[in-house]
Amino acid sequence: MRSITTRLILAFLLVGLSGSLLVTLVVWQSTRNQFDQFIARRQEETIINGLIRYYLRNGGWTGIDRALIEREISLGQNQPNEPDFQHEWSRFILADENQVVVYSNQPDQVSQQLYKRELNQATALNLNGKTIGWVLAVPVNQPRLPNSPEARFLQSVRGATLISAAIAVMLALLLGSVLAFTTTRSLRELTEATQAIARGQYGRQVTVHSQDELGKLAESFNQMSKELERATQTRRQMTADIAHDLRSPLSVIQGYTEALSDGKLEGTTEIYTILHQETQHLSHLVDDLRLLSLADAGELPLHPLSIQSALLLQRAYARHVYSAQQKGIELVMEVSESLPDIQVDVERMVQVLDNLIVNSLRYTQAGGKIILKAWQEGQDVYLQVKDTGQGIAEQDIPHVFDRFYRADQSRQDNGESGLGLAIAKSLVEAQGGMIEVESKPGEGAIFTIRFGLKT
Repeated sequence: MRSITTRLILAFLLVGLSGSLLVTLVVWQSTRNQFDQFIARRQEETIINGLIRYYLRNGGWTGIDRALIEREISLGQNQPNEPDFQHEWSRFILADENQVVVYSNQPDQVSQQLYKRELNQATALNLNGKTIGWVLAVPVNQPRLPNSPEARFLQSVRGATLISAAIAVMLALLLGSVLAFTTTRSLRELTEATQAIARGQYGRQVTVHSQDELGKLAESFNQMSKELERATQTRRQMTADIAHDLRSPLSVIQGYTEALSDGKLEGTTEIYTILHQETQHLSHLVDDLRLLSLADAGELPLHPLSIQSALLLQRAYARHVYSAQQKGIELVMEVSESLPDIQVDVERMVQVLDNLIVNSLRYTQAGGKIILKAWQEGQDVYLQVKDTGQGIAEQDIPHVFDRFYRADQSRQDNGESGLGLAIAKSLVEAQGGMIEVESKPGEGAIFTIRFGLKT
């Protein structure tokens, strides 16, 4: 029994069957008890009415014992459908208005005073607002005749309860089947979708049929499938980009080395410089990929130290101020006073700032400006690199930190790896910080890093 649908149907059937049987037994027992009490009350009323008629006819209880023995109060003479008095009752005690027993089927109780317990169980015989006696009777549990009205009534009730139970079981089976099918429909679709993803059909979506736990599971699966498809596409694109970035310098190196090997070219300082630059480019690309892989695996070695934000910016400023001057770009610092120290890996943060400043230098024209800022807000310290360059298009902003993403495809052959901003994001997040970008085309870009102060 491997199917959840089958197990759910059987579970609903078992619950419906057991519930129906329990209800049937309770209804049947309750009906029998209520019916027996009804018969008992009817018999008691019959006896009381017969005794009151005797009292009216004789003016008292004198001779009641002889009349009962001789069955003079046989109600069957006037009402054939009523039960016979002595046939239906095995124990009968009659007391007068003074609670003295005048009749009992146990002779030793006659002329005795009723006990308080018996009096509490007895029924008063009232005539014209006056108590004329007390009667205490216990019904006999006699078997009913098969064709008696009582037996036919109970038989019809029993049949009705059994039919109701059968209908309830059928409804439980039907509703259970429908509910089991609808409940497991999402599971079947999820199973098919996961099998499709296992075959490489990424991005497979399932229909969300409800807002319960299964619906939430389906939504989570759809989100996971989208992310998996996006990650797969990114991986494929990244693989193609890596191949391209590796192929370009390798092609240059291969071309020159083949020409040198065949004697078509003679070695010159210029050729050797080109070969050295291309090998450096390959080395940097490999180093960047290794750094990102370590960051992804959470194995990037970090050595956090306490340092002032101003010192970090000063190191970055000193490293790039000459390059900025050569390009006609103004590089300035704006640092708030008395900033608290932050716990970071200094060399990694210098690498982050280098990447951001190099990115700004690349897209800022001569006469532009790059501002390095640091300030505190609440329990956070902010570092910022702001430029007045060409800015970033709105559709490219969500992807600027993606690996090998190039908003300008002309950058393919300018020696960039497309990993600088991705490395900056990975290094900042590995140290517990956050990095964001704001930009509008033609108004430059603002890269902001936030670190929470350690408490």
